[in-house]
Amino acid sequence: MSSTEPAKREENLLIGLAMATLAFASLAAMGAFAKAAAPGSPAMVNVFFQNAIAFVLLAPFALRHGLAPLKTRRIGMHVLRAFSGSSSWLALFIAINLMPLTNAVLLAYSAPIILPLIAWMVSGQKVTGPIWVGVVLGFAGIALVLHPSNAELGWGAPIALVGAVMVALALLSVRWLSETEPDLRIMFFYFALSTVGTLPLALLGWQTPAPWAWPYIAGIGLSLLASQVTIIIAYRYASPVVLAPAIYLVIIFTALINWVVWDRPPTWLEAGGVALVIVGGVIAMRKGGKPVQHKAG
Repeated sequence: MSSTEPAKREENLLIGLAMATLAFASLAAMGAFAKAAAPGSPAMVNVFFQNAIAFVLLAPFALRHGLAPLKTRRIGMHVLRAFSGSSSWLALFIAINLMPLTNAVLLAYSAPIILPLIAWMVSGQKVTGPIWVGVVLGFAGIALVLHPSNAELGWGAPIALVGAVMVALALLSVRWLSETEPDLRIMFFYFALSTVGTLPLALLGWQTPAPWAWPYIAGIGLSLLASQVTIIIAYRYASPVVLAPAIYLVIIFTALINWVVWDRPPTWLEAGGVALVIVGGVIAMRKGGKPVQHKAG
């Protein structure tokens, strides 16, 4: 076994669920940090620092055995993953500055109901009847969130949906990479390529973050890295098939944060939309074959 790949431990569902819960709570916290930082720092700058902070913290561990364990023959797929992952975070960070936090996160994390359609278009993977049921339920939930009377959404909604497509593409690229690449190599190339790739865009629209925004920016990077480390630990104790639906904890945690911090409880229509998206996504994941590991976008 590669030195970059952790040994599989004896399965323990309780530990696996606990680590998955911590991972998705970290992603919810990241969205909240991004919303808090938005008035004092542009989204592109935040995405750059998100990746740079995570890379600086990960690099010493990834490089402890030198460069040899990080050699790859799939650099093109790593580039695809970095592009789609960073694009998804950029879309989310822009959207949460334009619409309620919970709605933006719900739309961005509707990726599991989009994933079967993209897999079908890209690789010809069959979309069965039960998967279509999940997709239809999920889009019905999105329709409830996007109901015409919801004037708060504006341009944030289409931007968040673009983010969902990018999330789905990122998840597919992780699926393909995980066939040959160990976890640490995938994370290393993601953060390295994303840091390099987002730097020119950050410089083009550079605005020095306000002093008060720096703790939130640090929180964005730390929470993203924490989510990746804890989900990898979770998969060492429990099957990704069992843990896949836990991705929707992000939406639940985000709704709680939005309610407590910004005093914005979900409406009944939005709560119904969340429920339909979660049910549809779980059906699509359960009936769609091999689950996708939820790493960095």
